[in-house]
Amino acid sequence: MMKKIIAFLCMLALLCVSLAGCGDAGTSGQEQNIDNTHSSQLEDGTYTAEFNTDSGMFHVNEACDGKGTLTVRDGDMTIHVSLTSKNIVNLFLGLAEDAQKEGAQLLEPTVDAVTYSDGYTEDVYGFDIPVPVLDEEFDLAIIGKKGTWYDHKVSVSNPKKVE
Repeated sequence: MMKKIIAFLCMLALLCVSLAGCGDAGTSGQEQNIDNTHSSQLEDGTYTAEFNTDSGMFHVNEACDGKGTLTVRDGDMTIHVSLTSKNIVNLFLGLAEDAQKEGAQLLEPTVDAVTYSDGYTEDVYGFDIPVPVLDEEFDLAIIGKKGTWYDHKVSVSNPKKVE
């Protein structure tokens, strides 16, 4: 019986040690706050940034390497992303339910020419998406040619100033 108790305590100790190791090693809470403050207060200008979605069907065109152009003006951020086709016809910053309400402000597409690595060029839809916050998910609803709204979570991260 004593061996079982000792074995249990050893396993419990190992579990505690392994869970403690899952934190952000080498970064104090103070440093994290500084980083988060910096990322949400970019100076006015143009940046490249990653645009991440929760969907394999709704994402940035492969020719753009998962990135869009983030513009910051007077503290407001907007990212322009080129999609994979012209099948998504509108976006809405928020939930699909709200996108269907009267007066909802839908994001209209632009026509973007993308060039693939083999030299082929194609016209696809692009969108200017308001970015409420960096490095955190936010709601973005999409509607395609079939007329059905879908909810998605997206995020914008890793802005790099364009020289």
